[in-house]
Amino acid sequence: MTATLRRYGGVLAMLAIFAFFALNLPETFLTARNLINITQQVSMLAVVAATMTVVMVMGDFDLSVGAMASLAGVVAAVLFVQGWPVPMAVAAALAVGLIGGLINGFMVSFVGILPFVATLATLTIFSGAAFIISDGRTIFGRDIPEAFSGFARNGLALGEVDGRLLVLPNLTLVALAVVASVWVVLEQTSYGRRLYAIGGNREAARLAGIPVTTLRFSAFAFTALGAALAGLMTASRVASANPTQGDGLMLTAIAAVFLGMTLTRDGQPRVLATLAGVLVLGVLDNGLTQMRVDSYVREVMVGLIILTSVGVSALSQRRR
Repeated sequence: MTATLRRYGGVLAMLAIFAFFALNLPETFLTARNLINITQQVSMLAVVAATMTVVMVMGDFDLSVGAMASLAGVVAAVLFVQGWPVPMAVAAALAVGLIGGLINGFMVSFVGILPFVATLATLTIFSGAAFIISDGRTIFGRDIPEAFSGFARNGLALGEVDGRLLVLPNLTLVALAVVASVWVVLEQTSYGRRLYAIGGNREAARLAGIPVTTLRFSAFAFTALGAALAGLMTASRVASANPTQGDGLMLTAIAAVFLGMTLTRDGQPRVLATLAGVLVLGVLDNGLTQMRVDSYVREVMVGLIILTSVGVSALSQRRR
């Protein structure tokens, strides 16, 4: 019984959370419109968490993803103000993300700085750059082109429900595409298998001929690129950009990966499990918001759930 609880405790907890809100909010929570709304709400987190999984399979992490998301959104918005076409501004913002990731990867892989120290430093750099570029203000209104902000409002039509068109948002589609891409990279390619080998034993991987330095370098670039994309998605959704817009993404993304790890048999980061962790956090936030629970109380509850799930996972690994 104890072994079964350790193995399936995470799944049971997810089902319990879902059932709780379904029973207490029968008229709103289980509606198709609300469930689709949850997928849109968590789409940015899903992108960051999925790409964060790439570095976490190696035992690393990136503290700068939230600041990079803010920076990318601000860069795109400032370029819009200067009259840049949407495709060029978006490409420039993604390039900023890639460059930031290459800096992180270089400092960690080639210089040898601990990921915590390196990405903590770049967090402050990216955040400061976002304030400098935006002059500390929010960019919105006519400065944001309709072609950009309208992307988040559109999507794939699924049909009509109660006379209203039901649409799967573009942001959800982007998140699904990113998760699918990360799954292919990690689970179906030699690149992904090498990353897991590095996470299992870095020195053994190096002795086996795996280019540890190069792979860590590329993984950080991939994660920062995902953060930049999430920043653009956020800016499109709210039709504005400010230098603190992505501040909450980093901790929540790491939490989603850890929650996902409690669902895997080997306790390793897996992107589909990460997606499940993202949905747990999204369902929890959506349900508590509908129940009008104070935001600070929601933060405490999310923290307790994360501590519990990670603690159960750690105990499970220790007793094997």
